[in-house]
Amino acid sequence: MKRIFIVHGWDGYPEEGWFPWLKRELEARGFEVHVPQLPDAGSPRIKNWVPALAQAVGAPDEETFFVGHSMGCQTIARYLASLPPEIKVGGAVFVAGFFKRLTNMEDDEVREIANEWLTTPLNLGNVFSHLRKSVAIFSDDDPYVPMENQDDFCEKLHSKIIIEHGMGHFSGSTGTFELPVALEAVLQISG
Repeated sequence: MKRIFIVHGWDGYPEEGWFPWLKRELEARGFEVHVPQLPDAGSPRIKNWVPALAQAVGAPDEETFFVGHSMGCQTIARYLASLPPEIKVGGAVFVAGFFKRLTNMEDDEVREIANEWLTTPLNLGNVFSHLRKSVAIFSDDDPYVPMENQDDFCEKLHSKIIIEHGMGHFSGSTGTFELPVALEAVLQISG
């Protein structure tokens, strides 16, 4: 059975925004779907989040797929980079992902947390070696993830790039409770 792991972002939780909708839609199509709660979501740290995702996944294989939102995309990438070379996963859908730069980080603590994720080395070639297919979805008005972040997904992960219009950061707090483009992307990479 194909397994999907939906990985929330900073301050996220399994019932946030479009995650419950996507989980229902994928389960209705026969997927086994997990939405793990990552530890201390208000202060996300690589050393806590990557092992928590690894524990949730268990033994990954080519029937294992990922959907990440924002910091969840980084978490997925860093998890994939930690896998032994022979392990391949089915693919990933990255929503509002970033490797280069974030904007509107409002205070020193937020900037310090963001900086850890932006500056801790990550070999994207190694990440790509574990991925069969990927899609990266961005919004042209995301207040936190500037459009230049798509370059790494395109050039280093060979992701299909999708630009949505007026979707902000794809957050429940701004009214995004369904995300058909993410569902279509999962069905595309898992088919």
